[in-house]
Amino acid sequence: MIEETVNNLISDPGEVAFVVHSRVRGPIRDLTFLQRALLFAELSMISYNDEDEARRAAKIAGFDDVTFYDRDGSQAYRFRNDFDCVIACRGTEPNEWNDIQADANAASVVAETIGKVHRGFKREVDDLWPMIETALMSNDQPLWFCGHSLGGAMATICSGRCFLSHIPSNPEQLYTYGSPRVGDNRYVNYVALDHFRFVNNNDIVTRVPPLLLGYRHCGSEVYIDRKGRLGRLNMLMRRRDRWWGFIHGLRRWKIDHFADHSIHNYITAILAAVQAEQAELGDGGIAKTGAEYAGDEREYTEEERVDLPHLKPRMTTSEKQQKSPHDGFDTNKMRVQG
Repeated sequence: MIEETVNNLISDPGEVAFVVHSRVRGPIRDLTFLQRALLFAELSMISYNDEDEARRAAKIAGFDDVTFYDRDGSQAYRFRNDFDCVIACRGTEPNEWNDIQADANAASVVAETIGKVHRGFKREVDDLWPMIETALMSNDQPLWFCGHSLGGAMATICSGRCFLSHIPSNPEQLYTYGSPRVGDNRYVNYVALDHFRFVNNNDIVTRVPPLLLGYRHCGSEVYIDRKGRLGRLNMLMRRRDRWWGFIHGLRRWKIDHFADHSIHNYITAILAAVQAEQAELGDGGIAKTGAEYAGDEREYTEEERVDLPHLKPRMTTSEKQQKSPHDGFDTNKMRVQG
């Protein structure tokens, strides 16, 4: 892993200058989980740039072969080298009308696989999929998908379609950052993909579309807490951490629901974890696997908790206050089952 500044790659002075830290010299499989997470976060970041800038930045990361796909504002990149093929779907840019429509339209439609998915996200993928599928027909390398924001939702749908396509390789893994919910329970249960879904504290995009409309998150969540640490927290601990993150944001006159969505903030947290890992490995330590960072706790509404016998409905505030302390209820030990 090396650090190279690519400020000179940015042709628009209004854009945020960025740094590429990843340097791939072999198969992605040989990287640690955190190194992969950083690489795919940076490729997701690179996908926001125009083709010329993306080519030069991708070359620094170790990918000489870059193909840009664009149809009616729906965009993605294919990054290739001698070892791997990566599809990075471009995320949300507020000045792109297609992105705004895709994020705002919460109606669901039948997916090509099983269940239902967000109508706007599906339309974005429908525009790109014929080009991506054709390109992947001749791919004989390990295939990976990644994306940030809307790009994460698109990458989720694309990777699921690979299992029904005639392309020769199914995705190895999917990495998404700040992704919204994509489909319903049937869809989530069908997409049996090794998917790591990164959520940065109060990132508002990860909370839409709402649960009450039937949407659920896919994959295993890697949570980044308010101090930028990666780990797995149960629902109660996440709520507490998000509340403190919100309070600390207000003290800095910042609404962190939006700031936490920035791909740059995801990269900052993951980079710090990679650097700490490298120090541990230098001292003879062992790199943690994705399973040690990710949780697989499922999302349910209160009504679903009542209907499913293996789930306990959450206690309301009044019920907690009425419950005697001698009943053995400890809010510090309460965990959501599922």
